[in-house]
Amino acid sequence: QVQLVESGGGLVQPGGSLRLSCAASGRTVSSASRAWFRQAPGKEREFVGGINWSDGSTFYADGVKGRFTFSRDNAKNMMYLQMTGLKPDDTAIYYCAATQYNRYNSRWPVDYEYWGQGTQVTVSS
Repeated sequence: QVQLVESGGGLVQPGGSLRLSCAASGRTVSSASRAWFRQAPGKEREFVGGINWSDGSTFYADGVKGRFTFSRDNAKNMMYLQMTGLKPDDTAIYYCAATQYNRYNSRWPVDYEYWGQGTQVTVSS
């Protein structure tokens, strides 16, 4: 089992920045790929992007390219999501997810076995 815990959410003004963190523990060798998803009220869970844990390759959804950046700290088993140029449409609960398979570009929540509890990001003036 892999346990994931997100942190860093909050209220930010449009155009602002925020950095989310995802801490992993447990059988982390079972997480070849990790990803970020988000879910706004009344909407389906949406893929933000993913990262290959071994070589750091990343994949971003079109709506966040150029604004969001993933990074990782292998030694600490931490994953980060740096968000800039935030818009009200980015308001959502942000989740980190992991899978034992190398499919960090998969947009489908069912492809990820492990999930965090989520952290709220609200973009509003």
